[in-house]
Amino acid sequence: MNKATFVIGIDGGGTKTTAILADSSGAVLAEESGGPSNFQIMGTEKAAGNLFTLVTNLCQKTGRPIAEVHAVVAGLTGAGRESDQERMRAALQDHARNFGVQFARMRIDSDARVALEGAFEGAGGIILIAGTGSIAFGKTPEGEVLRTGGWGRFIGDEGSGYAIGRDAFAAVSKELDGRGRKTRLTQLMADRFGLSGQERIIEEIYKNNFDIASIAPLVIQGAMDHDLECERILNRAAFELSELVRGLTLRMEQATRGPRQKIPLSFIGGLLIAESVFTKIVKHKIEFSLPQIIVRKPQATPAYGAVLIALKLLNQ
Repeated sequence: MNKATFVIGIDGGGTKTTAILADSSGAVLAEESGGPSNFQIMGTEKAAGNLFTLVTNLCQKTGRPIAEVHAVVAGLTGAGRESDQERMRAALQDHARNFGVQFARMRIDSDARVALEGAFEGAGGIILIAGTGSIAFGKTPEGEVLRTGGWGRFIGDEGSGYAIGRDAFAAVSKELDGRGRKTRLTQLMADRFGLSGQERIIEEIYKNNFDIASIAPLVIQGAMDHDLECERILNRAAFELSELVRGLTLRMEQATRGPRQKIPLSFIGGLLIAESVFTKIVKHKIEFSLPQIIVRKPQATPAYGAVLIALKLLNQ
């Protein structure tokens, strides 16, 4: 392969985007961070501009001409469907053409897909993602990618920050009505967000679009103080997340040829990346019910996972 061949992998989200330039052997030459690239919110043109800026910045930082970048892979929030991937890919290609640039190979994928590739450096395994929403992705040793969850807050997202926050509001509403047990959440919500009393809570949720998932850290705080309602909410959420993993594990084992193998699993997303009482509960439930699962930290970043996918594109 030509020595002057480079790839760029990108991990883009709603607040930050990270890009890596690597050579054809996968060695990282430079890394650059920039603003958001969630095209579902900011539009494809603006997102494409932010992505292209990162690409040009990487080339300038390393002194490499952009013509030597033969493959670009971007894993973006909101790019789970093929139609959205194609829409964003076309926008980035059009933006590049305005600067006289044509990428030989380009792929837009979901941020979860590049996270899966990075977590096990291209090998098989499972990632469990829990942030505002929830989803699990798995890759078999044969390379087949499967998923469970990701149905959205109205019919899914079990165990997510949204689900935990919703259950927290339910617990507080029951206490205020006199039909539920006392919980520290009532005071924590009042202190942190000024959510005191029925009228204020209803106004914030139904009129002001309050971020329900933002309550999840308060539930974790309450559980650390041994609040029974907080412990109940987290145990329910942990069970639901473990069920995502259980369902995905069974499907992966059915799809995998040969004897049963140990399957590595990594936690991704704001609710799970930091060690907390919730992370410990989730880990215990998964390992207790699924002895074939080995929980471990991701081996590489999602941006490097995008690099690995880009390297595969070079050989296609």
